Amino acid sequence: MAELSETVAGLRVIGDDLDPDEVTRLLGKTPDLARRKGEVTGAGGRERIARTGAWLVNTDSSAPGDLDRQVGQLLAGTTDDVAVWWRVADRYRVDVFCGHFMKEANEGMTISPQTLQKLGERGIELALDLYAASREIED
Repeated sequence: MAELSETVAGLRVIGDDLDPDEVTRLLGKTPDLARRKGEVTGAGGRERIARTGAWLVNTDSSAPGDLDRQVGQLLAGTTDDVAVWWRVADRYRVDVFCGHFMKEANEGMTISPQTLQKLGERGIELALDLYAASREIED
């Protein structure tokens, strides 16, 4: 099995009554993107009304894939107080969203027990999107 070609990851806190300033205060980290439900986002004719509130932190892509490092980056600078994380997770949907991009038909990776423990003890779901290698269609 080949090593996973590329991963992207983001920490997402999502909810209709989400107050981005409160989440920032609780978690101790400034998001890369934040919005309240109903807030107008975008510009230049591409304006949208946010359907829900969101607080997002992203990492750069990693090639080859390295989800352990990316989760570490996402959690860096956030509170270590798991009780605070559970308060946030009880009120909002909290996950680490990961995109896994394969160049070959069979690629894989592992996630360390330490990373899984950090996510679990904070009530953070692990959401995975898998993007398979494209196949040429034969005539």
